[in-house]
Amino acid sequence: MLSCSTGVTYVVTGSDSPTDGATVYLVDQTTMERIDSTVVSSGTFRMKGKAEKNAFLAVSVDGVEEKVKFLRSGQFPFFNDGKPVRVNVAEGTLTGSALNTKLTECLQRNQEAYDEYNSLITAYESLSQEEAEAHAEEFATQYRAAIRKYAGFYIDLVDENVGTLIPVAFVEHLASVVSAADDWDKAAGEKKLAEFLAANPQVAKHPYVTDLNRRMAESDARRNRRAELRRSYVGQPFRDLVESDPDGIPHALSEYAGQGRWVFVNFWASWCGFCKAEIPNLRSSYTKYHRKGFDIVALSFDDDKDVWVKAIADWEMPWIHLCDLKGRETVAVGVYSVSGLPDNILIDPEGTIVARGLFGEDVETRLAEIFE
Repeated sequence: MLSCSTGVTYVVTGSDSPTDGATVYLVDQTTMERIDSTVVSSGTFRMKGKAEKNAFLAVSVDGVEEKVKFLRSGQFPFFNDGKPVRVNVAEGTLTGSALNTKLTECLQRNQEAYDEYNSLITAYESLSQEEAEAHAEEFATQYRAAIRKYAGFYIDLVDENVGTLIPVAFVEHLASVVSAADDWDKAAGEKKLAEFLAANPQVAKHPYVTDLNRRMAESDARRNRRAELRRSYVGQPFRDLVESDPDGIPHALSEYAGQGRWVFVNFWASWCGFCKAEIPNLRSSYTKYHRKGFDIVALSFDDDKDVWVKAIADWEMPWIHLCDLKGRETVAVGVYSVSGLPDNILIDPEGTIVARGLFGEDVETRLAEIFE
């Protein structure tokens, strides 16, 4: 079994670094602490010291964040197995023992596969609103195929390196990749991760992975608490707040909610891609039911007025818009415990919140129950 005992010497040398005087750090990927540092001189650097055996470390060179992608931008990861490692900054490579040379190869292959998958998303996001809507169904089909292809690659990459420490560098995203490929089934991803770790104790017991499990458990607990808090709003009277419209005129939510009409409060931001994806559904519902007593009040998380107003026009959102231009510190965060975007609440004519988190076709289904 691979172990992590104290006191194994690391020797890190680097070449072809473009900036003399740049600082180079050795980072413990488990704690994210800097455990050593040096300065580039004549394009080269060297660090020597001791760290835990098989500790998951990374060389971080100032100024190359945009050139080297790998596991974390601008870092060259490796396992401290006692064999010297060599970094070529210009080439973006790290070589050393067979284990660390293979790790670099796997990270590069993963980046290439991810870039292929992500190019589809980038191309779709570059479309105009009209083009995006026209190709939405086609994109959805292509996206499902692309994420499943990437997930298959990712799983194969992990499985082909069983018996080594290389999967340590990939298990953090294994569950999310699997769940995304299975129509965002969180349970499917968690099951795959649990099965893999159960069958690979040398990976499961690595400090990076045990710390990852701790962080995931804490994240799940926070997510569950937030979900419970969000659910607690349903059945309660709406809570008032005041924000300004694009003309700078303040308005209270109570001017619209509790005034005899159904009000859908949409929490969004111009930088939120998932928010943009919801707009065609909302526009369709608004067009269909506005004259029957349905309003939308959009509360933005933007902090730049020009960007906010441009998005309203570009995304063609002909409903009520309010924003206090405080970004993620907007008053809505505290009043409605908004922890992620998009989010929304549906308020009945008397002012009671009757639903939260309605997305896609669920919005239309719920409104059809009300108005038809």
